[in-house]
Amino acid sequence: MGHREELLDGAAQCLYEKGFGRTTARDVVAASGTNLASIGYHFGSKDALLVEALLRATAAWGEELDRALAEPGTEPSHPEQRVENTWSRVVGLFSTQRRLWSTHVEALAQAERLPELRAKLAEAQREVREGLALTFHTVSEEDAAAADRRVHVLGAVYQALLTGVMVQWLLDPDTAPTGVDIAEGLRAIAERADELV
Repeated sequence: MGHREELLDGAAQCLYEKGFGRTTARDVVAASGTNLASIGYHFGSKDALLVEALLRATAAWGEELDRALAEPGTEPSHPEQRVENTWSRVVGLFSTQRRLWSTHVEALAQAERLPELRAKLAEAQREVREGLALTFHTVSEEDAAAADRRVHVLGAVYQALLTGVMVQWLLDPDTAPTGVDIAEGLRAIAERADELV
């Protein structure tokens, strides 16, 4: 493994242990066994290194999420039960990656001061939106502009749900919504949809 990978691994460890705002370049060097010059050579700055480490960890979780959403098996034919099962798998992932999501929430707060971080998180957000929309819905409209709009809107709503559940889980896992709660809530919203417009 080269210095670049060692730095990324060390940065990820520091992000989990100290957080985005409290991690120093010296912390990363100590965790990675490299040197300060390596940070500048490979990433340009400590912040750029932390951004890359965070995005790499988030991408790995995204792959786990994709597997959970696409998990094959004996899915029930009833849509509500499928929604419940899918969201139960998603919520289950929060327990395995608590440190990552705590770090991610902190990074969101840092994004206002770090334009590079903000740009990369925004790019990742667009990709997540599309993936979520296409996971839960088939978009088969012939009009490409209408299809793009539908993917954007559906993805944004699912991402809001995903992020909201994740934040609730981080703060108080005992009262955070379960897959059953999410399915029940979505059903209640759908039943009253005509009152919302």
